[in-house]
This record gives sequence, structure tokens and C-alpha cells, in this order.
Amino acid sequence: MRAVMMVVLAAGTSISGASAAELYPEGSAIPRNLTAAEAAVVAEVPIAVPARSRATAPPTGPITAIAEYEPMEAIILAWEGPTSWKNILRDMAVAITTQGDADVWVYCDTAGEANSVRSTLIAAGADGSRVFTPIKTTDTIWIRDYGPQYIREGGVRAAVDHTYNRPRPSDNSTPFDYAGERGHLYYDMPLVHGGGNYHNDLSGNGHATVLIEDENPALTGQEIIDIWQEYWGLVTTLEDALPQSVDSTQHIDMWMQMCAEDKIVISDWPAQSGTIQDQVCDAAAADFASRGFTVTRVPARTVFGTHYTYTNVVICNDIVLVPTYTNSTINNAGYNQQALAAWASVFPDKTIVDINCQGIVTAAGVMHCISKHVPENLGGATPTAYLRTTNDGTALNPGESVELAWISDDDVAVAAVDLELSTDDGQTWSTISTGGARNGSFQWTVPDVFATEAFVRVAASDADGNTGFDTSDTPFAINGAPACVADVTTDGTANGVPDGQITLSDFSFYLSLWSASASQADLTTDGTANGTPDGQVTLSDFSFYLSLWSAGCP
Repeated sequence: MRAVMMVVLAAGTSISGASAAELYPEGSAIPRNLTAAEAAVVAEVPIAVPARSRATAPPTGPITAIAEYEPMEAIILAWEGPTSWKNILRDMAVAITTQGDADVWVYCDTAGEANSVRSTLIAAGADGSRVFTPIKTTDTIWIRDYGPQYIREGGVRAAVDHTYNRPRPSDNSTPFDYAGERGHLYYDMPLVHGGGNYHNDLSGNGHATVLIEDENPALTGQEIIDIWQEYWGLVTTLEDALPQSVDSTQHIDMWMQMCAEDKIVISDWPAQSGTIQDQVCDAAAADFASRGFTVTRVPARTVFGTHYTYTNVVICNDIVLVPTYTNSTINNAGYNQQALAAWASVFPDKTIVDINCQGIVTAAGVMHCISKHVPENLGGATPTAYLRTTNDGTALNPGESVELAWISDDDVAVAAVDLELSTDDGQTWSTISTGGARNGSFQWTVPDVFATEAFVRVAASDADGNTGFDTSDTPFAINGAPACVADVTTDGTANGVPDGQITLSDFSFYLSLWSASASQADLTTDGTANGTPDGQVTLSDFSFYLSLWSAGCP
């Protein structure tokens, strides 16, 4: 195991005369593992998780973690490295935007690079309508490790960040920038981490290697697991890591990929049987099999210090991008064909797309390492919303000031958020506020009304007129004065506004409801104004109304 000390630099920061631009020159082949120059920086400034101004508390709503085999809206890439690496990014973008039914967001350092990248991808066959090239400086291509990890809070997408386990300042700021660009909620958890060292399913289970304990020496393993539970909603199992001499990153995505609630692919080492890496993978495979998983094995091998893996794939909707290699040792063993056949058996309904990754595998990672998944909006083209408050059924008093807080999401953008109140168990709604921000709060003064089953709901709308709702989880009471039941209406409609006066028009309107056996005429069964209707409109209902009408409003 290797102890990793972490330094986080602001973009452009100079340490010992070395700027970020000097450490990460454009077009250079910066590996996934720590470089010698970075090791010198870390040795000079050995910092663990810093107190960052954007650090946040955990989500407060129900959390659902995202699995990579779920429907995806986009894959994020970073246009970095030599031409051979960028050719892999190009091939990935073409497959993702055409066969994979997803967008690609390719981070570019300058406007000129953004224009060039867009032209390159379209010329290669990418769907131009699905190519986005935001301008933001990145240090390296390895966006799996520093990019945003997505969850859903109350069904709404949110990005979760961590301190990148490399001193790469521009990379480290990417999740914050991406969440801001998309209008997504952002959380920052107090862990040093590399995103490739995690896989999870949709059942609330996650897996990482024990590398995470070395990266966070001030925390116990259980404290690390608890942080992931708080921010991602996952119960994490810490697996043994491969030896650093075999895999310099010691990340779990180099030898494991979760494919469903009961399917997993794990590396096998037929040419290096009995080695530590083989023992780690065999033990994990046996453990998953004992828990009812279908375990598929794919070959792996180290050749002159390079870890050739076939688990480092990109699952994107209807496709699986699988790395292949031109190395003669790997080719002669038939590993490419074996791996492609294995993945086809795991996903018989998906298209398996092989991409030559020989140009990047020597840098300690392949396609999974250079991509990051963004899930679809849960509502599709309809906005989703989550009301964070008024969910516990607490009774409210007229004049009380209550914060109504919400978050929302859309496939494009939420245009406005409205808040509404129902005092009749959701049958009718009145406006509290309009035109709220996508994520925000409103200080509500509780009105002087009487209600035993009140609800607040948030309505998020997009520019196309689609609206999504979320309503209080539990009804609550408003302790205002009871309404005069006899004051039925003033405007001749069943849901009209009472005027505080009992007149012949109220009697006539009630009589019309009663004659039609309308549900509004079913007042009571026990002789009290707030009794329980019995589902029948009878003479007793009419008699009760007549007594109230004769008495008039108090």
C-alpha cells in the first residue's frame, strides 16, 4: 500500500518556481499516476483535505446513487494529451453521439481549441447536435478521477465533488464548474479520492480499494465509509488493491466493472496465475458469486510494466466501449477476441464497440479513466422537483414565517419555479409565489386559514411549457379559524371564494349541489361542521346545512 499525501493548488499557483502550466504543458502525456514533478510538489507541501470555501454539508433529502448502466444523458471528456490520446477521445465521441444516444461534453482550454475539436469530431462522424465544447482549462485527460460524481436527491440530479488525489489545480475545479454550467446542485465531500476507485450498483452498494485509507490517513475506514454514505447514499465495501507494481493507480476500475444488480465483470490473469493480482481478483469473484452475482471473467496481463485491462470500459446506453490493444503479447494470446466475446455475453442487447487503446494504456489507464457519466434527468423532457421542507407534518400557525426550500432539474433548463398551497387535501391549489429560481427558497407567511390536511407543492416549468411537481410528503394542519360551512360561494362555482356573508345565493347554490348529489354537498354524518362525510348525499346533509345557514356566519 502507498501513503498518498495531497496538495491542492489554485489554478496558476507556483510552487518552487513551477507553475501549473509548466507542470502540465499542452499536449504532454501526463499519466494517470503521480509524476515525478508532482511527487516533488507533494513532498514540499504535504497537505491533506484542505478547508475549501465551497465545502458543503451532505444532502438533506433522500439520496439515490447513480450506476453507470443506467440511462445516460452525456459523457464528459477532456481534450488533453498527445495526438494518439486525442484520437481515442475522437473515436469515443463518434460512438457515443451516434450509437450511444448521448451527448459529449469535451472540455477545451481555449476558444480556438473548442472550434477545432468540434470540427474534428464532426468530420470524423460525430453528431454535431450532441457535441458540446465548453471552454475551461484542464490539466490532464483523466476526468474519471477528478470529474463530478452524480447522485439524485429527491429525484433531482446533484453533482458531488471530492479533493482530487493529484496536485492538478484546474482538474480539481472541474466538478464545481460543470455543476455551475448545468445549473445542478453541488456538494463537496471531505475526502481525498480518485473517482476511478469506485463502482456501485443501484441497490445502495459500492466498492473501492483500501487505497482510500492511505489517501485519508486522518480518517478510519469506517469514517470514510460513513462519508460516502452521507454524500452518496451507499454502503461501501473496501476491497484489497492490486500491488502498485502491477497497477500504479490501485483503482478498482482497472479490474472490476459492475453491470447490473446481479452481474459483474472481473479480471482474470491466465498468464500470471497465482500472483497477488490474480489472488485479489479471484477472491473478489468468489465473494460476488457467493452473493448471487453472475461473474464474468475477462483476461488481464502485465507486459513490461503495463497493465492491460478489459474491465476499464464505458457503458453508455446501448453501447459498451471496450479497449483493444495491438501489443504482440496480448494479441498472440487472443485476449482482444476473448474480451469482446465476454462483453457481448454480458450485454447481448447492446452494441460492443472496440476502440484501439494501445496509445494510452501505458499511462496507467484507458477509456473508463478518461470519461465521466452524467445521468438523464429523471423526468426526461419534463422537469423534476424536490420540496425540501414541510415534509414532516408539523402543524403551522397563521402569521408564522416558514422557509420553503426546493431544488429542480430539467433535460435543458428550468425556466421558473412556482409554489402553491392546498388546504383541502390537494383538491384545489392557490399560489404562494411565482418565478422562483431553479434551486432556492422562499420565506412564506402562513395565511389565516383553517385546514386539517394542507399541502405545499413546488412546480418547476421549462421553456417548452413542461411542468414537474413535488408535494409535501405528509399533510399538515394550519390552525386558523374554521370556515363557515354555510358560506358556500359568491361566484356560482363549486370552488368559489366565500364572501363572509350568508345569503339566499349560498342556499340556492348548496341546493343545486345537493339536488345533483355532488360530493361537495356531503357535509357530515355526525352533526358537526368538521365531521366525516359518509360518501352519500342524504336529507341529513340538507338538514345540517339548513341549520348552519339559518344561524348565519359567526
